[in-house]
Amino acid sequence: MTVVTESPKSLLRGSGSPFEVLWAFLRLGLTSFGGPIAHLGYFREEFVVRRRWLDEEAFADLVGLCQFLPGPASSQVGFSIGLMRAGFRGALAAWTGFTLPSAIALVLFAYGAGALGGPIGAGLLHGLKLVAVAIVAQAVWGMARTLCPDRERASIALIATLIILFSTSSVAQIGAIALGGLAGLWLCRHAANTSTGHLTVPVSHWVGLVALASFFLILIALPVLAPYARSEWLSVFDAFYRSGALVFGGGHVVLPLLREAFVTPGWISDDAFLAGYGAAQAVPGPLFTFAAYLGAVVSPGPHGIAGAAMGLIGIFLPGMLILTGVLPFWDTLRKRAAAQAAMRGVNAAVVGLLGAALYNPVWTASVRTGGDFAIALIGFVLLTGWRAPPLVVVIIGALGGIVLSQTGTP
Repeated sequence: MTVVTESPKSLLRGSGSPFEVLWAFLRLGLTSFGGPIAHLGYFREEFVVRRRWLDEEAFADLVGLCQFLPGPASSQVGFSIGLMRAGFRGALAAWTGFTLPSAIALVLFAYGAGALGGPIGAGLLHGLKLVAVAIVAQAVWGMARTLCPDRERASIALIATLIILFSTSSVAQIGAIALGGLAGLWLCRHAANTSTGHLTVPVSHWVGLVALASFFLILIALPVLAPYARSEWLSVFDAFYRSGALVFGGGHVVLPLLREAFVTPGWISDDAFLAGYGAAQAVPGPLFTFAAYLGAVVSPGPHGIAGAAMGLIGIFLPGMLILTGVLPFWDTLRKRAAAQAAMRGVNAAVVGLLGAALYNPVWTASVRTGGDFAIALIGFVLLTGWRAPPLVVVIIGALGGIVLSQTGTP
């Protein structure tokens, strides 16, 4: 479809104001619980059904693009809708409105977590770690069923898991993703072509090329410059940017990437990392706002509000740059069989990446007793069998952690 006409079923390019976009996405940022898939449902209801800013086909095209690219898919879809509604100021307004509420909540948690002392506070934090077990297990289960439906992709996921589990190299995750793409080119060409429709976007080819060049230039330059600059904040920003640039397949995949970037060098403890990740399940909006918590508590570089702002910009920037860069070329790229096959392999590899993270550190750092396993299992069944909201699971996990602390088995 070509999005140029002004009708209720068109995406009205430039027909709105940044303030209008900000207000619409701020409401969603305050109420959108449930993770990336749920967010896309909220977006469809708000912008396709109620506001009629775009039609079903245009929305499906945007979702397909953002699931193809690295980065937070739901935030990228929101960014695209804001871009096409009110230009780049609208895109910034959409990102700000959708991201700010959960970022503020997690920064407040970062300040409050340090004050949680004694058995009750320790039990609460332990309960949040058990919530992370249930959430990540659900993500692995759901992603494996969707992204590894055949033996070829299941095998790619298995090999990626083994690479991560048995490698001590800091580049193992990048290598697993790259090998997944190469294996996909070889093994996954038989799958059905999923590209349909046509999408016209308000981004020129020149702007797209500049955005793509910026994405790769920053990705390459930051790790090279950081040691010479001897700047802690530059190293921390590089860790956030690199993690955001390598997330394929869903927001939960950022967990192993951020852990490798922040826990391995000793910038934050495993316990504090997993407690923050569990808390991130209790707030609406994108899971990537976990970076605000990390930026507020990480030991090197700026702390507090400045660190949280740096974390948010660092982790979201690569996804938005590559989205802007690919938008003008998407209609041609998505029809190429080789590109689709490589992405099938990459998506299978990230299932393996997340599966390895489920074992270490999520399981090994959290589940130590039968009571721990019971709470994690209850959360998993509630999420997968009963489709319970993550907020409910967070409350149950936190209360369960407190109960275990009071019985002497935290």
